[in-house]
Amino acid sequence: MSGRKRKQISESVLESEDQVKRNDLHHDYTNSGDVNPGIVKCPYFSEEEYCQRLGEEFFNQPCISLAKAFLGKVLVRQCADGGELRGRVVETEAYLGGVDKASHSAGGKRTQRTTAMFMKPGTIYVYPIYGIHLCMNVSSQGEGAAVLLRAVEPLQGLPVMRKLRAAKRREGARALKDKELCNGPSKLCQALDIQRCFDRRDLTSDPEVWLERDPQMGPQESDPHLVVSAPRIGVDSHGEWASKPLRFYLRGHPCVSVVDKQAETDSLTGQRLTR
Repeated sequence: MSGRKRKQISESVLESEDQVKRNDLHHDYTNSGDVNPGIVKCPYFSEEEYCQRLGEEFFNQPCISLAKAFLGKVLVRQCADGGELRGRVVETEAYLGGVDKASHSAGGKRTQRTTAMFMKPGTIYVYPIYGIHLCMNVSSQGEGAAVLLRAVEPLQGLPVMRKLRAAKRREGARALKDKELCNGPSKLCQALDIQRCFDRRDLTSDPEVWLERDPQMGPQESDPHLVVSAPRIGVDSHGEWASKPLRFYLRGHPCVSVVDKQAETDSLTGQRLTR
């Protein structure tokens, strides 16, 4: 056999071996065990480096703690075409269950609508307001307790968010600024295409919507000095519960739905007194 022919055969064998290696690597990436739906895990790096998705341990905490812990985390919505919409949570409200007269589950009331509030922490609770708009909540520790997501900062997929928001607005309405896309609970649901069918789904394992740590922040939580505690919105008819500081937002963030100057002043005063 000529040297030239032996060389061609050797090169062919090397190419075949290389293809097998590539196929094996692809198989490792896409078929490794214990991977959350929608998440790709590479066996050559730690899970922390590749998967920021938050699991049951994060959601299994008291309602107020969870409401604060949500701040700075990233809500991800995977679309049917594989694209992703992402927004950083900047405002939440805590609803404490049976004792909370402003909660849908006040007095331990359990109905067909509120079932998700009594399910495991991390369960999504979606309900309509005014008959047409939706709000997204997530259950926490505590019977009937849940956190309302009030506002997020749009991070990825803004053109799609604009189209989704425009579909719910009157024709000829002015163009929305980026900060206006998700600065309210129903706006958030519109912009991220959170539908009624998401009710009772598990945020820890659902393939279409989940929560991640912000890779820029890593495992650290939001600076407590930047978190403002203020009364909730739209619960004025619920007596003393209307004034309880169970709304939490990041101070100075442009995507917060409603800024409470008095609460911010009181918060700063309290911080100075404790130093």
